[in-house]
Amino acid sequence: MHRFAYGRWVLHLRIIAPASLSPAVIAAVEDDATCSNIAVVPGAARRPAGDVILLDVAREGADAVLDRLRELGVPERGSIAIEDVDLSLSTAAETAERAAPGHASDALVWEDLTARTREESTLSVSYLTFFAVASVLAGLAVLTDSAILVIGAMIVGPEYGALAGICAAVVLRRPQQLRRCALALAVGFAVGILATVASTWLLTGLGLIDADMLTRDRPQTGFIYNPDALSFVVAFLAGIAGMLALTSAKSGAVVGVLVSVTTIPAAGNAAVAATYAAAAGTQAERLSLLDQAWTSIEQLLLNLLGILIAGIATLWLQHSLWRSVTHPSASQENRR
Repeated sequence: MHRFAYGRWVLHLRIIAPASLSPAVIAAVEDDATCSNIAVVPGAARRPAGDVILLDVAREGADAVLDRLRELGVPERGSIAIEDVDLSLSTAAETAERAAPGHASDALVWEDLTARTREESTLSVSYLTFFAVASVLAGLAVLTDSAILVIGAMIVGPEYGALAGICAAVVLRRPQQLRRCALALAVGFAVGILATVASTWLLTGLGLIDADMLTRDRPQTGFIYNPDALSFVVAFLAGIAGMLALTSAKSGAVVGVLVSVTTIPAAGNAAVAATYAAAAGTQAERLSLLDQAWTSIEQLLLNLLGILIAGIATLWLQHSLWRSVTHPSASQENRR
């Protein structure tokens, strides 16, 4: 007996379509070779009323199928729910996957990317809390010169979702999404910096930390406020890897991306340095701390720029290459 197992190669669609629209939807998915395991339950849906249509679609063909369903007006008159299938034992699914162009891990599903970035760039209490906690952790990391705490701050920080959302908005030309993600990023960093300033004042007042911890030699965290050309290179490479991780079936790689860029740590270092600069006893000490705060901001901006340039370029290239695979005739016509 042959068994076929697929991990995140297949997407499961649950469609609710009114009775008048259901035949067109069924015809659309039945005519697509990348769809399999199609089931129709007439009249099962109540709100909205209609038929329930269940099917599996190869990840490579999902974007084209969703485009056709949108053209039919399914989202407006019914609904489409999309789920990753972690395991599928099906000869029919294997046949559909073979009929699909390209490879599942390279497939670009715009709705999946949009949903992920929307969830991770919404100005919610939890989003801002993560930003505040990550920034405070970063502030403690630079004061204690702890590389482990720096990594912890990088992982906790939620900024990459907003950055990926900006990249997608630029490529898809969605100004509203661009504004929303940019606002989320700006507010998040502002909240994080304010939280770090407040925690620095509090912990200093309790005698747990002091300015000398920031100005001493810090071999583990000194790179945070010393930007150079390699900082941009690392951020650029991280931007490529992060976008590929988000758009492919290898989303676990995002964690590796988060621990390679100095965004949250740079913001935390800037906040702590600026806080102590305001209370510095001498002009020389104040200027030294302000210089450290400024170079930390330079590191932050350099990393953000590298991630955004790489993310936009990667997503645009993915979109162009994937379109040439899925719509070869259109690509040839454009070249003419």
